[in-house]
Amino acid sequence: MNKIGKLTYSTLRSDLFAGISVFLVALPLCLGIALASGAPLLSGLLAGIVGGVIVSFLSGSQVSVSGPAAGLTVIVLNAISTLGNFHAFLAAVVLSGFIQIGFSFLSFGFIADYVPTAVIQGMLAAIGLVIILKQIPHALGSDYDYNGDFSFRSITTDKNSFDEIIIALNSIQSGAAIITLCSFAIMLYWHKIRLPIRVIPASLVVVIAGISLNEFFKLYNPTLYLSHAGEHLVNLPLTSISEAIMYPDFSSLLRMEVILTGVTIALVASLESLLSIEASDKLDPYKRISDTNKELLAQGMGNIFSGLIGGLPVTSVVVRTSANIYSGSKSWMSAFFHGVFLLLALIAVPNLLNLIPLSSLAVILIVIGFRLCKPKLIIDMYKLGHVQFIPFCVTALSILLSDLLTGVLIGILVGLFYVLKAGHHDAFILVNQDNLFLIRFNKDVSFLNKAELKEALLKVPPSASLIIDGAKAVFIDHDIKDVLRDFKNSAMFNHIDLEIKHIIL
Repeated sequence: MNKIGKLTYSTLRSDLFAGISVFLVALPLCLGIALASGAPLLSGLLAGIVGGVIVSFLSGSQVSVSGPAAGLTVIVLNAISTLGNFHAFLAAVVLSGFIQIGFSFLSFGFIADYVPTAVIQGMLAAIGLVIILKQIPHALGSDYDYNGDFSFRSITTDKNSFDEIIIALNSIQSGAAIITLCSFAIMLYWHKIRLPIRVIPASLVVVIAGISLNEFFKLYNPTLYLSHAGEHLVNLPLTSISEAIMYPDFSSLLRMEVILTGVTIALVASLESLLSIEASDKLDPYKRISDTNKELLAQGMGNIFSGLIGGLPVTSVVVRTSANIYSGSKSWMSAFFHGVFLLLALIAVPNLLNLIPLSSLAVILIVIGFRLCKPKLIIDMYKLGHVQFIPFCVTALSILLSDLLTGVLIGILVGLFYVLKAGHHDAFILVNQDNLFLIRFNKDVSFLNKAELKEALLKVPPSASLIIDGAKAVFIDHDIKDVLRDFKNSAMFNHIDLEIKHIIL
């Protein structure tokens, strides 16, 4: 789909409603990630705005949503501490953007094509499960950890997700629990209402209902009221934007640690974006294929703009992208709308947004998480056999217990092991009949098949006849030819009648 040419009223209406849903998910995540990164809260929102307004227009994907990423939290936190001030860090963010543009021109987007499907599916399932685990405490009124932390072990509290759930269960906030139950009912049954109001996104109805219930508690049952004291409700900063914005100190680019920070951000942000793009293509109901090099260019431009206006680094992010797709997005305009809504919220209605209960938003995220790791996905992967199922499980478990990039890397290594194992056993066959042997290459053979070929040749006894047929192999590695040459030299001493066909030694 052309970025501009094929937008219709129906598409824009679907994208507008999807944009509202993504905005409601993105708002607390932008604030939470900024908080965990040790950065000004405004920097998270500015990154979300840039990800929506700038990156969506330039992106190689129709459904991807960009913004500040939880995967960069530790890097940002350490960088700000190491560099000494936020202005130097912003210069590193701008530098990372130019590096990503360089990656784009070098066509590094191909890296995404080497991530196995089982690993991508495992990544989606793990993210879904982590979302559920991390949002259950918020749904019960326990904001022990910041909203936006998607790591199994919190970097701020050093407790794992199960510890946080136990804490929440032991201190359930009744008002939050009531709002959560009502929100689940709306998310599950709103689409069944046979009235025109059904076109309003269920997530928006959940937020309106959550605000209404909490205000009702305030008037008629204060013990259930979720007070605003940095907990339980969205906490959007109310300071003047012009006074709060910070700008990069480009003179700090003369420092080696600033340059290294920029390179680190560029590498990690690019990898996360490419993984997210692969995941979004899997989830996209229209099965469109994204241009990964164009995506790197868009992310680079996004980081340049974000750094220039005081924002955190941006990447394409799976959680917001999933919310976008499941909310009915049809084009890039939904991500653009979400960025516009973040901007309007920051300028026009911060007081109203600060009335939204975190428990309402937790329910929206839990539903998204369930869709990402629904049992049918696990069953389907199991039916594909252990070659697909084991990398899927290993990836999911690794991400759950570590982080996104570490888990995906482990999953890729496990997937590579099975690919090599399959190639090792299927490269050729050995047939024996009445002391007449045949070795036939079934496909291209490389040094990985060297040991197996030697083992097969050892099975040919003296005075036997052997035909080696390479007709089906387009490529035969030099190491394989070396083995065949050595065997040819030894065959005459063992009186083996050897014929090599379709192989030039």
